[in-house]
Amino acid sequence: MNPSRRLLQSRVPKARGQRGAALLTAMIIVTLVTTLAGSMLWQQWRAVQVEAAERARSQAAWMLNGALDWARLILKEAAKSGGGSVTSLDQPWATPFEEARLSTFLAVDSAHTDDAPEAFLSGSIVDAQSRYNLTNLSRDGKVVEAEQQVLERLCQNLGLAADVAARIAVALNDARAGAANAPLLPATVGQLGWLWIDAETVRQLAPYVALLPEPTPLNINTAPREVLAAVIKGLDLGSAERLVQTRQRKPFANLAAVEQLLPTLGKPDPKQLGTTSNYFEVRGRLRLLDRVLEELSLVQRKGARDAVVLQRERVSSHQPGGA
Repeated sequence: MNPSRRLLQSRVPKARGQRGAALLTAMIIVTLVTTLAGSMLWQQWRAVQVEAAERARSQAAWMLNGALDWARLILKEAAKSGGGSVTSLDQPWATPFEEARLSTFLAVDSAHTDDAPEAFLSGSIVDAQSRYNLTNLSRDGKVVEAEQQVLERLCQNLGLAADVAARIAVALNDARAGAANAPLLPATVGQLGWLWIDAETVRQLAPYVALLPEPTPLNINTAPREVLAAVIKGLDLGSAERLVQTRQRKPFANLAAVEQLLPTLGKPDPKQLGTTSNYFEVRGRLRLLDRVLEELSLVQRKGARDAVVLQRERVSSHQPGGA
């Protein structure tokens, strides 16, 4: 065979091997570049999402501040107009703020509302002294027996287990006194689970009890019949319903009016019953784009001068129709 032909044939496999290696190298490089580019794009997308979420959170907090300021203003105005001596459900604070598009308040005219964010705000105020105050259960490091009996009657009215009242009273007293092996002291009703109270019991109790910073009387003008029948010893649910219907026509101006309506029950104790309130629960709800945020605040009204926010907590944050 011709030597030159033999040399040419020996070089063909080597050339093919070099081309295969070059192609493989190119494919690896393309894969690496694609992976790096995808990673950079993902990181950029993530940064944008984080920034958008932070901006939405700041906007939501600002808007919910507005709902809280609205509630404080309503409470102060109610005190100026006579609500300081009597707190009742026929006053403006008791009317919920129905959901409204925020842009209707922010825009100067309707021509600018199209560019406003799709934010909807609503809120409500509940008299915290319309509920039985669990803080009343203990005094000077001891459980107050009369108050424990009030909670027992309330649990009975709600169909709860007979031992719930005693368990709450003892655990709260131990937590407040700092006893050995005592549970954490809850700051809200939702934290009663810290006292080893099951979630279903807490859910049933929540509309009827409160945890306020100090002992308070029950407002007879705003309390539901179940709580009235528990606090007023000897009052059954039927008579409590009669109290509710009477105050709907005309709120009680003082405890003497209650005594006149229920003479057989004796003179009401002003430490247990009253006709005015200083503590209120404010709930704000915001729908911002595809998010729903709810916030619960405890507000103390100090006459007609001020309303101070004592507690503030996010109670839910979710997407409509989602988690």
